[in-house]
Amino acid sequence: MKKAGQIVLFRFPQTNLAEGKLRPALLLGKLPGEYYDDWLICMISSQIHQYVPEFDELVRENDVDFGCSGLKSPSVIRVGRLAVVQGEVLLGAIGEIAPERLQSIKKRLAEWLLGS
Repeated sequence: MKKAGQIVLFRFPQTNLAEGKLRPALLLGKLPGEYYDDWLICMISSQIHQYVPEFDELVRENDVDFGCSGLKSPSVIRVGRLAVVQGEVLLGAIGEIAPERLQSIKKRLAEWLLGS
């Protein structure tokens, strides 16, 4: 069963809509509505040099939730790289992040959308 905070595998498309490679993605939340299993997700990358300070989220090996994340190496949760996808195209969950980290990411995204 999918839930917000899980890290799943997904073939995240490139910004030019070319097919992307299979990579981890964070489930931010299920979209409202009982007829669809659509999820807002954000991309995760091991390319930590792409980290945008005070926006993206770094997951490092010494973080409390690194072990349960399923990530193989330090990674950046790319908060601005979002997609809405059907739950059925998401491949299995590999792990999850701490609830506090998820809330922090959602708050940062909301503040950015509100222009704060």
